[in-house]
Amino acid sequence: MINIDNYNFKGKKAIVRVDFNVPLNKETYEVTDDTRIRGALPTIKKILADGGSAILMSHLGRPNGKPQDKFSLKHVIPAIEKNLGLSVKFAPDCVGDEAKKLAQDLKPGEVLLLENLRFYEEEEGKPYSLPEDATDEMKKAAKAKVKESQKEFVKKLASLADCYVNDAFGTAHRAHASTALIAEHFPGNSMFGYLIENELKAMDKVLKAPEKPFTAIMGGAKVSDKILIIENLLERVDNLIIGGGMTYTFIKAQGGQIGNSICEDDKLELARELLEKAKAKGVNVYLPVDSINADAFDANANTNSSKIDQTPAGWMGLDIGPETVKIFKEVILNSKTILWNGPMGVFEMEKFAQGTSEIAKAIAEATQKGAFSLVGGGDSVAAVNKNKLADKISYVSTGGGAMLEYMEGKELPGIKAIRG
Repeated sequence: MINIDNYNFKGKKAIVRVDFNVPLNKETYEVTDDTRIRGALPTIKKILADGGSAILMSHLGRPNGKPQDKFSLKHVIPAIEKNLGLSVKFAPDCVGDEAKKLAQDLKPGEVLLLENLRFYEEEEGKPYSLPEDATDEMKKAAKAKVKESQKEFVKKLASLADCYVNDAFGTAHRAHASTALIAEHFPGNSMFGYLIENELKAMDKVLKAPEKPFTAIMGGAKVSDKILIIENLLERVDNLIIGGGMTYTFIKAQGGQIGNSICEDDKLELARELLEKAKAKGVNVYLPVDSINADAFDANANTNSSKIDQTPAGWMGLDIGPETVKIFKEVILNSKTILWNGPMGVFEMEKFAQGTSEIAKAIAEATQKGAFSLVGGGDSVAAVNKNKLADKISYVSTGGGAMLEYMEGKELPGIKAIRG
């Protein structure tokens, strides 16, 4: 497998799959968070420093196969130029004559950004223009048609360049044209960018060679979203900390009173099974012991606190309490490897953000003491950034869904296309 460090881009045009699916201001379409753009810089700079040129391709939002101005990547250009310190050319289409001409004329050291890949349904390989009453037969035929035209779409993208670099970890779990299919057009000339390489190194370190004690912290609303990762981690971890909304499914499964807290009643048996499995494997499971409750799912709701299994009727648990923070913190500070995915409470509401923030701080402290920490998933990453701790965590993942699937032990199409 080719390594980007050992590849010489001199005189070559590299087509790079980046993840510039960044948040934009709804009024002015300015980029409000350029984290993903900054993440792609080392790869782009390496190509240019070698004397190559970079053709960047990405998706933005969900335009469902139709060009729409609000999803145009032209809005992202000022943020790329600011971070790169170079002017960026723009192709108003990702394929076609104009894109081909711009790519052909690209000189070493120059950067070209292609328009949103998802303006074509071929990128995702699924038809969008079906009528609501479409029969299964019609759906099947439409899908087959898109899959056929997808081959031509990939060929057109590939014809723009001499080599291919995938640096979009956030979409690596999707079998799309620009992530899973294009690599075969560049045998011996396709590779991962630095962002994906670093993601894989961090995840492999946690999955394959974790220093003990290894603690996984799982949060979020539903057990059903995290079953596979929990099951995979039970083979590897010493400690499993559970927080967030899914706590209450476990608490109810053990006979606790949870008031109006979120609960998956159809997953109570599964929760009991997971606890049994953990016990059989000698994994210490830590569930919250107290909670901050609200009388409504509202940022301005009245609050009280209680033991986790004695949530008052009519109230719902929306964050972990101070006793839980103390217990979780002690476990984290005594760990050598830490994986965190998912918030401890309703982090987007200030009143219920404390527990998640305290966990972020504890992980940063453990990292400073020598632990290896990997954080992924929207709210966990947001908590790290909100508390300005990103530089105190070993690795902050850019792909929540992709990280989850990799941690579940699944093969990601975008990774397999290059690793083989």
